Amino acid sequence: MPETGQRNDPFLAFRFEIELDNFAVSAFSECSGLQLETEFMDYPEGGLNTYIRKFPGRTKQANLQLKRGIADRKTWDWYFDVTQGKIVYRNGSVRVFDEAGATVMELRFLNALPCKWIGPGLNALQSSIAIEVLEICHQGLQRTQ
Repeated sequence: MPETGQRNDPFLAFRFEIELDNFAVSAFSECSGLQLETEFMDYPEGGLNTYIRKFPGRTKQANLQLKRGIADRKTWDWYFDVTQGKIVYRNGSVRVFDEAGATVMELRFLNALPCKWIGPGLNALQSSIAIEVLEICHQGLQRTQ
């Protein structure tokens, strides 16, 4: 029987950390693209007219978009190396924390490469932070926690 007053609130989306193996970078302020999608194939079975059977096919993953204020040039250098044919795959993880700072979810991404770099939008009439976007492609997500 559950205790009176016990709640299980959803975790907050702003308590997260992104880590790239062997690659110390400053904190990212936004992460999107944590998405997997499995294609399904229709199979119209002969003599069965009430429904169409569906069978799972390949699962594809979306590219991750990581945003941060420009603090150094490490993400640019990693992307530029790819454009010059110097390929360095990196594994990484996205961790979500609860209000006490304990990890409640960890997603590992494998064999990541930068596939797109977007520089900051600059405007002399605003005092906003210069934000860069690094888009990385990878070979799948694994939930470890």
